[in-house]
Amino acid sequence: MTAPLGFGIVGCGMIARFHVRALAEVRGARVVGLQSRSPEAARKLADEFGLDVPCVGDVDALLRLPGLDAVIVCTPSGAHLDAAVAAARVGKHVVVEKPLEITTARCDRIIEACDAAGVQLCTIFPSRFADANVALKAAVEVGRFGRLTVAETTCKWWRSQEYYDRGGWRGTLHLDGGGALMNQAVHNVDLLLWLMGPAEAVTGFTATLAHERIEVEDSAVAAVRFRSGALGVILAATSIHPGFPKTIALHGDRGSAVVEQEDVVTWTFADDRPEDAGLRARFARKTGATGGASDPGAISHEYHARQLRDFVAAVREGRPASVDGREGRRSVELITALYESARTGRTVRLPQ
Repeated sequence: MTAPLGFGIVGCGMIARFHVRALAEVRGARVVGLQSRSPEAARKLADEFGLDVPCVGDVDALLRLPGLDAVIVCTPSGAHLDAAVAAARVGKHVVVEKPLEITTARCDRIIEACDAAGVQLCTIFPSRFADANVALKAAVEVGRFGRLTVAETTCKWWRSQEYYDRGGWRGTLHLDGGGALMNQAVHNVDLLLWLMGPAEAVTGFTATLAHERIEVEDSAVAAVRFRSGALGVILAATSIHPGFPKTIALHGDRGSAVVEQEDVVTWTFADDRPEDAGLRARFARKTGATGGASDPGAISHEYHARQLRDFVAAVREGRPASVDGREGRRSVELITALYESARTGRTVRLPQ
């Protein structure tokens, strides 16, 4: 029988808890250690979930733990690089929370280190594993939309001033890398690129309108031209009270679909099929989940578990993870190009 894959978690803040819950539901995976600059924070996390594992204060100590096969990097976004590269260099597989890093150059350094070491690299984008989004992707791949013409995604969320004030790294350029786009709507941007293909150019505006003492945007809008010729719209905010479910909408000359959080609110095609009625019924349950619209903790760990199952399978089978480092880099490239457009007032072409 194959031994479970041993995971160590770097960083023991809120998102680490999602990974602990998720790993508990992944067959063939176990937590073997926790790391935090404050060992007390690591111990608190271990006690919260009844984990009898070492709790250490530095990454090197975690990497020396027996039974460690992979690390999950849950530090602030701008601190992903060092832990990911250190793990790769000693032959450990690497999972990195979104975004992969805060610049494409830093993403590239992680990708290169994992390639050189021959280890798997995964960027966490659990929205790709939600059933409604999987159905959207399948419809794209079989051509149900005809020619894709327009896509739009919204992340109209609310974060209080306290949210930024209580997290010393939140809202800072050097650790958050950006605001509503890089931290919250990066999931939307990833879905947009996954469904629509590569972006060719972006024009955007950003502003800080509802918060103080932050270096990043809480409101952003952008227009995107995709390589296919299709057009897209992005709206991202943490300035919209009380917060609304995120959306992704695809339109083409043969059909349209709109997903709100995990519910399909529109699913209509020129070639209506018998299974369409069943799909509409299945995904119109109106679960009411906020998905983090106003509370960052109000997010299910189910799709983290699905993605980590895929990662464990990728390691076992010797194949790339479904959302590898290069996939993770794409959203960072588009978001940083959007920031450049907002800064200069010009349309920015990709790749830069």
